[in-house]
Formats: sequence, structure tokens, C-alpha cells
Amino acid sequence: MAIGLKDVEHLAGLARIAVSEDEKKILQHDLEEILAYVSEIKEAGQGGRKERGEQGELYNVMREDSEPHESGIFTEDILKQAPAREGDRVSVKKIL
Repeated sequence: MAIGLKDVEHLAGLARIAVSEDEKKILQHDLEEILAYVSEIKEAGQGGRKERGEQGELYNVMREDSEPHESGIFTEDILKQAPAREGDRVSVKKIL
């Protein structure tokens, strides 16, 4: 993508910075290189897998939302290890 000097001037105006003519040419070159790099990244992200022969869409693998074990079967074991308890809860020092 070609960046013109007018584009550099516009960006400098948006950034509220003063840019000399020499700096405009340097910034023009730098911005063109940045945009070229970004387009490479876009290409790699969109079609890179299909070009290498891999198939399929990306998706998250998640377990079914269910109870893996009965509720409360480990409560007593955990409470035995706590320094203090109140009923079925761990007692902690008040910090506020």
C-alpha cells in the first residue's frame, strides 16, 4: 500500500506533532514497511493453514458442564486440614 506525503502530514496533524520535510520522507518509508508487514501477518492468519494442506476450522474444545463427583464428598477432608473452622466453613482472621 502506497503512503503519500499528504497521508503522513495528516497523521502528523492527528498526532499534533511538527514534522520536517526530511522526517516526512522517513516516516513515509517506515509506514509503508509497517503496512507491508501487517498485510503479511494477515495473510498468514487467514490462509496459511489451507496452503499447507491442513483442513478444518478452529474451535474450542470444552468438557460437558456436569458434576464430576458428588457434592460435598471432600468437604470434611479439606476442613480437617484447616487451622480453624466454624461448622462447615474455614474460619479466617478478619482483615478489614
